[in-house]
Order: sequence, then structure tokens, then C-alpha cells
Amino acid sequence: MSGTLTAPVIPSGARDHSAINLPTSKDEEWRFTPLGGLQAIAFESPAAPGYLGDADLTPYLFGHPEWATVIVVDGRVDLRASNFATLPAGVRLSSLAQAIADGDPVVAEHLKRHVTPADTPFAELNAALNVDGVCFYVPAGVTVATPVHVVHVATSAATGVTIAPRTLVLVESNATATLIESFVAVGPVGAYFTDACAELVLGANARLEHIRIQREGSDAQHIGFTQVDQQRDSHYRSFVLHLGGKLARHNLHAKLNASNIETLLYGLYLTSGDQVVDNHTAIFHNEPHCNSWEVYKGVLADSSRAVFNGKVFVEPVAQKTDAKQTNRNLLLSDSAKVDTKPQLEIFADDVKCTHGATVGRLDELQRYYLQTRGIAGQTAQALLIWAFVAEVMMEITLEPVRTALEVTVRDRLDRMIA
Repeated sequence: MSGTLTAPVIPSGARDHSAINLPTSKDEEWRFTPLGGLQAIAFESPAAPGYLGDADLTPYLFGHPEWATVIVVDGRVDLRASNFATLPAGVRLSSLAQAIADGDPVVAEHLKRHVTPADTPFAELNAALNVDGVCFYVPAGVTVATPVHVVHVATSAATGVTIAPRTLVLVESNATATLIESFVAVGPVGAYFTDACAELVLGANARLEHIRIQREGSDAQHIGFTQVDQQRDSHYRSFVLHLGGKLARHNLHAKLNASNIETLLYGLYLTSGDQVVDNHTAIFHNEPHCNSWEVYKGVLADSSRAVFNGKVFVEPVAQKTDAKQTNRNLLLSDSAKVDTKPQLEIFADDVKCTHGATVGRLDELQRYYLQTRGIAGQTAQALLIWAFVAEVMMEITLEPVRTALEVTVRDRLDRMIA
């Protein structure tokens, strides 16, 4: 086993924020991420999960009770609320703590190998505070026809402390699966910190669609790290949606470790008030003949702020790489701000790589055109904004999820422009 959930990475008795070397604005990777809100939050797990009512999660479950669903309440799997019953033979879905107790070989081989405590101070903190999470294993050649939904729930018991869930997924060769990760808050909950890590491993010719939805409480601080490791001919498709939190940062890293791999990353963030959303992506082209495609879009209102830092690394051996990276932002107020930094580091010569970023306002010519057709005011504005975000929303291939999130996004946009 490469690690245990209970082994502290930071010294015993030092579990408060002052004992950990948190990054500061002087660290380039964290220069635009305001971490001051963490000062009021203890780096310790909730003593016990809070109360979760039967109907509390209904708005977040997409109306499909037949889907396997794991409910993680304040960092601990709630077996009563979860549903493990609908998976094909050989597929394992369990509490991570239980998988460790059972000596699951997937845990022994992969846990903390892909996101290590040395990667960032918050990965270190996750390793120290993590008490549970989810382990999902799909054996070779198996197709899981319905999605697995992991719902991380914060309740009032999380107020003032830190939730540190961990997700481990192994999709073996020629296997296919869909994973949905939701981060939500129910009931009255004050400021808290979600420090999440996910390790996703794809074998040869494996396919994984991964939908990550963050709609936590308005006072939440959320920092997540997702590491994807891919083998030859594999296909990884990601959609990330940020709606909640006072601060939300997500690092999504993908390592393309063999030839003929495809990696598709799509993201959308809608911010208002004084929210800050920070997306850091990194795609490592380590072998030839691989493709990556990345589109992140944001709509910002009020005094909110967004950060996008995307990197594509192309190693000398990675000839015939085809990579494209795009970040586009739409500002709805004079006070909203975006810091965007797409980057390419290319050490091969026979590649096709592009990147680009834009920050701007609604096109007044388009608005004028709608007005001449009798569509004016807020309706015209809503149509134009929806046209902007639809490019990434349409990339959600799972129809029930796309339909439900369209309603959520349209409602959020309506409130942003009201």
C-alpha cells in the first residue's frame, strides 16, 4: 500500500493553519488565488457528519434513482443514503475507508500515487485530514452503462472546519464509465473549507466521461486537485462547472503517457458578488500522436473575479501532437475582473498547437440586431449570454445532466442580469 488514510502527513498536534506552509501571493502558482478566507477556518475534520434529510439532495440528483450514487456527508460516506446496487459484475464501488480496510489492490497500487502530498500544501492537508471518500473500479472490457454519481455534501457540521474527501477511480483497458462529482451544501452552513483530491486512471483504450459540478455554500472555500493518468488509445472527457463558493479553485492535470490519446476539457464558471473562481489546467503531452482540446468560458457580474491558467507541455518525443486551448470571458459589469494566462511549452517541432484568450463585453451590434427584430432589453441580453455559454454546455453528452444543468445555468444567468 502506498499510503494510509489515517497516517498524518503533517506533525501530530499541528493541525491548524499556522503550522502548514500555505502558499502566498509571492508563489507564482497562487499569485491570483486569495487565501485569506482560510484564516478563519480550522484545519480539522468535522467531529461527526451532520444531519441530512431524505429530500435535501433531490434537487441535485437529476431524477435517476437507478444510477449508482454515493453520498459523502461532511467527508464520510453515508451508506444509508447511498445506492451501490446497479453495477455490472466485477465493478467495485465503495467507501474508500472500507476499501482500505478490505485490502483492495486498487488502493494499494494507486492511492496517493497520482496526487501526492508533495504536489501542493493542500494535497498534503488532504492526506492528513482525509477520513473517507470513494473508490470506483471498472475491470477490463466492462462498460458501465449508467453513470456513477458521487455527491459531496456539506452540512452545518462543517461550519468552521475542513472537509477533505478523496476519490480514486481506475478504468481498466477497453472499459467505459461515466463519473459525476457534485459538491453541494444543504441547510444552514457557515464558512467552511473543502479540500478535495481525485485520482483518475485510464488503461489502454479506456473511456471516461467526468462531470464535476461545484455549487457549494456562498461562504465556502473550495480547493480541488484532479489528476488524470492516461494510457494508449484512451479517451478522457471532462466538463467542469463552477457556480458556488466564495473562493473556488480547481487544478485539473492530465498526463498523456502513451500514443493516440485524446483529452477533452470543457469548463464554465458563472460568478457574481465578490466570488473568485480560479481554474488551473495542465496537459502533459509525453508521447507522440496525441490530441488535446480545451475550452473554458466564464460570465462575470458585480465585483467577482476569475482566473484561468492553462498550460500545455509538449515533450521532445511528442511529435504529431495536436493541441488547442481557448479561454473566453464575458464581463457584465465594470467591476468584474479576469486574469487569464494560456501557455504553451513546446519542445517538439512537428506539432500543431494553438492557444488564445479573450475578455470582453456583449457585442452591441448583435444586441442592436435583436432589437431590430423586436427583441429588446433583458431578453436580448439573456439570449446573447446563453449563446456564449452554450458552446460548452452542449459538450455534456449525458442528456439528463445537460438538461438539468441548462435549467440551473439559465436561472443563474437570469439572476445575474436582473
